[in-house]
Amino acid sequence: MSVVESAVSAGKRIRSLARSRRARREIEHSDGVRFAPGTVKVVVYFADKKVNLYQMRQWYKPLAELAKHTPVVIIGRSAVATLTLMEESPVPVVYLRHIDELEAFLREQDVRVSLYVNQNARNFQMFRYGGISHVFINHGESDKAYMRSNQHKAYDYAFVAGDAARERLADALWEYDVDERTFAIGRPQTDHLESEPPFPSDGRTSVLYSPTWEGDRGSMGYGSIATHGVALSKALLADSRFRLVYRPHPRSGINDRAYAHANREIIAAIARANAADPSAHHVFDEGGALDWQLSATDVAITDVSAMVYDRLATGLPLIVTRPVDELADVDETGYLGACEWLYASDAASIVSAVERVRSSEEARAALDYWVEHHFGDTSQGAATARFNAAVAALIERSDRDYESRPEETRFVEHDPFESDDDEDAVPGEDV
Repeated sequence: MSVVESAVSAGKRIRSLARSRRARREIEHSDGVRFAPGTVKVVVYFADKKVNLYQMRQWYKPLAELAKHTPVVIIGRSAVATLTLMEESPVPVVYLRHIDELEAFLREQDVRVSLYVNQNARNFQMFRYGGISHVFINHGESDKAYMRSNQHKAYDYAFVAGDAARERLADALWEYDVDERTFAIGRPQTDHLESEPPFPSDGRTSVLYSPTWEGDRGSMGYGSIATHGVALSKALLADSRFRLVYRPHPRSGINDRAYAHANREIIAAIARANAADPSAHHVFDEGGALDWQLSATDVAITDVSAMVYDRLATGLPLIVTRPVDELADVDETGYLGACEWLYASDAASIVSAVERVRSSEEARAALDYWVEHHFGDTSQGAATARFNAAVAALIERSDRDYESRPEETRFVEHDPFESDDDEDAVPGEDV
């Protein structure tokens, strides 16, 4: 690393630490949340940074529904992320910076289930506590390699969408009892798609383009902004029958300048199109909530990512971009083997592809089959009921076993050499 690069890295590190300290001061001066001892049954453990809060946000509404009858608390370990959670979460949030603070909270409360939305390495700090069912709930359903990672074995259980997820895990993992360790809950988020879109119902065909980021290695190279995105966006913006809703992944362009440039080009093209025709109401969507984007658009174009399955759960038409990177790990044994692919060479012809998936009876029948295979019953409220029932089943199981477990099995001695401070921030990222 050059002297200049070292200086830039040090500057980012200093700014990151300063943000963390400011956030801690704000948390310390806030009213905070108090819980009567022994009342909290379920926690969501989020040890990640603010940049990955999108993984938590999609669970807000299902958690709020669960909290109506089962006390739920989000545990944050990063000050900046926790402060944001405190501002926007519909369920209570606590900031537990150090391991001893986490232990004190667990000793005081009656936590039986701990939920995790990602595979952050700091989740391992929570795994040390027995008497708790550690459950991976993920932040979406997809056929990415991530979804069949051997890391699933670190958790006691996994809440998965349906039959497709169970088959995926059974095929990929050795010595993993899918029937015993997974609960099929569907996609509870789709029970809460209620907000109105920011455009009128005027006869235009609304098309959601929601690409993922470029990834950090070839096997995760699913992003399409630089390969498909510019061409398809320009084609849709040029046709007055269509409205483009562009929702890029928040990390888009973080590793690839060309990807970042293409992202900016699409955003600028949307601004020009709206200036030329204000009635078009094209949308550049960088909001945190995922709601109307899934339910109020006529067709969705997504990359190989959880967005495919977020959309699939609504039963509405979608198109998937085919990754250009030959190293991209595409599992075609499931839905991706039957989906409507969009190749980069055909991106400029997106209009005809959109019209086909809307009108084809064959496409409709295939979509219906895969919706059921991945999510089971998608009628309103069914997934939420299954999520709540799965949590209740684990609490009941814990209640049966709890008396036979000595209290000391819930805790282990704190390791004084383990870093548990949120100041070990990655340079350039919020903590």
